[in-house]
Amino acid sequence: MRPALQGRSMPQSCRSLVLTTCLLCLPMGMLVAQKAPASPPAPKYDLQAEVKIKGTVLELKGPEKTQDILHLIVKSGEETVNVSLCPKSYLDEMGTTFAKGDEIALTGSKVKIDEANLILAREVNKGGEMLTLRDGKGAPVWNWKH
Repeated sequence: MRPALQGRSMPQSCRSLVLTTCLLCLPMGMLVAQKAPASPPAPKYDLQAEVKIKGTVLELKGPEKTQDILHLIVKSGEETVNVSLCPKSYLDEMGTTFAKGDEIALTGSKVKIDEANLILAREVNKGGEMLTLRDGKGAPVWNWKH
């Protein structure tokens, strides 16, 4: 039988290898452990700030890196407004599309994000068809399980 290794010290070459490995791996582990920057919180629907507008779609903006929400840029009178709709998957599921030049009427909550105005759409009427995006309290209907 071999004698137990208790009380024996590690050879110098092994200690150097362990120390070098720890020094190299520790910073990499710290980088992996860091959290990704948090995305800004989603704006809240405010029933008190609800507005009704009519206008013409100028542009449909696809999902951005931080959110899966589609936006419409709408010309309403002299004002151009950014309208937050819903995820593209929900529009696809509803069989609804928007294109430049579409005439729409909508109800939504006007909110301010980083000094810019945004309308969170609750209902959008296009060509006589009503698309409901939020319930009467402003909660997104696309989050409901079917």
